[in-house]
Amino acid sequence: MQTILGANGTIGTLLAKELPAFTSQIRLVSRNPKKVNESDHLYPADLSDVSMVEKAIIGSEVVYLLVGFEYSAKVWKENWPKLMRATIDACIKHNAKLVFFDNVYMYDQSAISDMTEESPLNPSSKKGAVRKEIADMILNEIKTGRLTALIARSADFYGPNNEKSLLNEVVYKNIKKGKTSNWFINPNLKHSFTYTPDAAKATAILGNTPDAFNQVWHLPTHPAALTGKQLISLFAKEMNAPDKVSVLPGWLIKAIGLFVPIMKEMPEMMYQYDRDYVFNSTKFDRRFDFKTTTYPDGIKETVEKSIM
Repeated sequence: MQTILGANGTIGTLLAKELPAFTSQIRLVSRNPKKVNESDHLYPADLSDVSMVEKAIIGSEVVYLLVGFEYSAKVWKENWPKLMRATIDACIKHNAKLVFFDNVYMYDQSAISDMTEESPLNPSSKKGAVRKEIADMILNEIKTGRLTALIARSADFYGPNNEKSLLNEVVYKNIKKGKTSNWFINPNLKHSFTYTPDAAKATAILGNTPDAFNQVWHLPTHPAALTGKQLISLFAKEMNAPDKVSVLPGWLIKAIGLFVPIMKEMPEMMYQYDRDYVFNSTKFDRRFDFKTTTYPDGIKETVEKSIM
């Protein structure tokens, strides 16, 4: 049995589509799980209630932790350490391997222009501090030999029907509504994005590769990182729309945050937009025979397959 905790999310749904290549026993866990494959086992659970975590994991060989809490430093601080502790303890107790889908918030600002698995961990944001805390929990248990696990990290991501993607929200959806695309701080800087179908397929591969465990992996992301303007131009071309961008400066983002809750969480993350943001997945590329989606192809598929 391979179990997805947080199965209703963008990556969870895509991962469920990839796992039948490795197993016929898939358990989907979320508040209201829905079958992706006919043979899926559904397990309704509110994973913010950590008492439900162990029951969801019993009988699993591999557990994928893909839960997505509300984008709030306060919510993350309250919920993530408790969920991670419960997940780790259950995996140890029931001899299950753990695959944690992570982001890059814990990296030092100086590493953002060329992030690798060896980049220094020194978060400058409250959300980054939480991500470092929970990643350390996994790495420390790996060192003790009690837990078999891996961390799969993604850059900011994009892809069809992705409600958690900034690129989808401020570019694709704006163009779809006849509005001008937005970008933060400086659209002339490079910014890597991981294509969600690639991330899901690679996560399935990692979870079913024995020697991939007990280490950190960057999920495959095309090395030809583009600038914000270049990404917007690709969307505009695919959508037959004007190639325009409206830049949101830092002071305006803070002002909008006074009225829009999600924007209140953005100022501490703006260091990711005032310099090149380049995500390096060379380690994965060298280890696996994987065809990473190019930005033109990924954006084309995002436009063609998205429903709005």
